[in-house]
Amino acid sequence: MSKPVFFRLSASVAFAALLLGSAHANPVISAAPGYGGYYQQQSPLGGGLIEALVGEPGPVRYAAPPAHPQPGAHYAAYAPQPGGVQRAIDPMYMRAEVDYSGSEAPGTIVVDTPNKFLYLVHGRGKATRYGIGVGRPGFEWSGVKTVSRKAEWPDWTPPSEMLARRPDLPRHMEGGPANPLGARAMYLGNSLYRIHGTNEPHTIGQNVSSGCIRMMNDDVVDLYNRVPVGTRVVVR
Repeated sequence: MSKPVFFRLSASVAFAALLLGSAHANPVISAAPGYGGYYQQQSPLGGGLIEALVGEPGPVRYAAPPAHPQPGAHYAAYAPQPGGVQRAIDPMYMRAEVDYSGSEAPGTIVVDTPNKFLYLVHGRGKATRYGIGVGRPGFEWSGVKTVSRKAEWPDWTPPSEMLARRPDLPRHMEGGPANPLGARAMYLGNSLYRIHGTNEPHTIGQNVSSGCIRMMNDDVVDLYNRVPVGTRVVVR
């Protein structure tokens, strides 16, 4: 008598798990051009029958972390790569409101080159911190600049110095998702340097550029909307 009952119960549980997995499938939600979104590193059941039975669900992916995250869940960014491969971005480079003890006036942008962070100072010991990519060896720089111009989905014309090193580069590229300058650009004084987005978000946290400061597209849009032309930029 017990075996048939056990079989019926197991089948019921399996069928319920299958329905649960089907009802809560994990679609990829598209995000900003050149940027993937976030994945939940630990997620509840919802990947289907096998995951329900073995307790090893796959990652749940979002365009942004959910408004009401589950207790104990961890979220990290991912960036789509050629061939559909997704490469995670270190969570330490995610945008965050942080304590800040510097002496700069509110509204100042501070670039911490060695640690790959950009701070927008708010005053009263607070700042917004963003992860960035910075100049590769030989292209680092420091100094004080001002934001002299801002552009949305900027065109890109590689300078002659860059073309001498990389003659394969296009002479001009219209703005858009494939453009290396990403969604926004803030030009620094009369220099060749910019704070800009990127179509390679997986390079955030690295020494990769020819001196420009790269940000994830979501982050550079956020910063662009917060700072006016004339903003002081301190690069260290």
